[in-house]
Amino acid sequence: MEDLSSITLALIVAAFGIDLIVRVLALVYIPRNRRPSTAMAWLMAIFFLPYVGILLFLLFGSTKLPRRRRQKQAEINRFILETTEGVDRVRRDHLWPPWLESVVELNRRLGSMPLVGGNSARLLEDYEHTIHTMADEVRTAKRYVHVEFYILAWDTTSAPFFDAMEEAVRRGVTVRVLMDHVASLRTPGFRRTKRKLDRIGVQWHVMLPVQPFRGQWQRPDLRNHRKLVVVDGQVAFMGSQNMVHRTYNKVINRKRGLRWKDLMVRLEGPIVTGINAIFITDWYAETDELLVREAENVVPDERDEQLDCQVVPSGPGFEGENNLRLFNALLYYAQDRIVITSPYFVPDDSMTYAITTAVQRGLHVELFVSELGDQPVVYHAQRSYYETLLRAGVRIWMYRAPYILHAKHFTIDDDVAVIGSSNMDIRSFTLNAEVSLMVRGREFVSALRRVEQGYRQASRELTLDEWEKRRIGGRVLDNLARLTSAVQ
Repeated sequence: MEDLSSITLALIVAAFGIDLIVRVLALVYIPRNRRPSTAMAWLMAIFFLPYVGILLFLLFGSTKLPRRRRQKQAEINRFILETTEGVDRVRRDHLWPPWLESVVELNRRLGSMPLVGGNSARLLEDYEHTIHTMADEVRTAKRYVHVEFYILAWDTTSAPFFDAMEEAVRRGVTVRVLMDHVASLRTPGFRRTKRKLDRIGVQWHVMLPVQPFRGQWQRPDLRNHRKLVVVDGQVAFMGSQNMVHRTYNKVINRKRGLRWKDLMVRLEGPIVTGINAIFITDWYAETDELLVREAENVVPDERDEQLDCQVVPSGPGFEGENNLRLFNALLYYAQDRIVITSPYFVPDDSMTYAITTAVQRGLHVELFVSELGDQPVVYHAQRSYYETLLRAGVRIWMYRAPYILHAKHFTIDDDVAVIGSSNMDIRSFTLNAEVSLMVRGREFVSALRRVEQGYRQASRELTLDEWEKRRIGGRVLDNLARLTSAVQ
């Protein structure tokens, strides 16, 4: 009996010792190179739920890709810097905002891509028409087609694009396809899509695969969120839209009647080489095949209304949060007006201060979000910021149901715009591989202003008075969801 009591006491002392060691190590290790809010959230999880918190931290605590992937990104960055030196072709006879040069340099240092002139761009708003437009371009391909989507699914909406890829393969065109593993896996019809890709003969791979039994493992919610298509290095598409039915083929979305509203841009000119470099980077990361021969430069457009464009890649393969740094820089440099469109708007403290400071500087600031949410936790976390923004003077427009406004772009004054795959949330800043395009050109900004006006007509404005009257249950959910957004 005494032996049993001694063993029990020893186990209790050992458990207490282990628990103490874990807590001390957590205090030492977790705050390193993390935001204070993120570190505090993880520490709270570990201190209140030690074993569960430790397990979650081991699975989701690191925001970095495996070392080999980060080395590949560094190799590509060096390659881009070496091959794009002196190819900016930017005309200086157009009046630039005095602050733009420093933002261009910031982007160049972070993402290696230069600002290039001589480009043209056309916005594509209609969901089905956008897919048909991309399919039509693929049908003109003579050498290669590069396709990269966060979600790619073969269904009734995307079928024309798959048909165009199949026709291109039959003509002898090389068609390469990348799709995010987990995001596409979670979309109905994943196996059917893979079989279709095999049948039509394209070369395809999943991005950031989570296949531990094959030695492919990283934090499972690190995702490649990019959406782009490149045809022969002459035409490119990029933006917010995935290659899938606008309900994402999910039963719950159909029951709620949800439809996605997106925005893509069709590009011609030297910037296409930059978009293609993003695909080359991701292809190299997944296959070890470097498509150097297809990184050719494109002749600039000589029209008067040419655009200066700069590709800004971001994600866990980079040391800094490239998109967040770009966004904040533009928010602080803006002199007159800022209009933001983001379906998932969960800013960190730095962006919240940048936006509210802009209003206090006398700028007109508007934010477009959806009236409904398709992701409950993110939806409630986003709502937790509305009171701060409304009190500061930000005008918030809620795009009416049943549409999910999924477009991702913002305009600065009348001179500069950003469009791409990046949301303004902590996930896009830290965990997702994203691609943004900064555009200088009043013609393009005016086109985006017209899109924004269309949003305004399809939205209702949220007022502070209305927001203060919301139910207590909603307030609690919003605040709890806000806490979870920091555990990254």
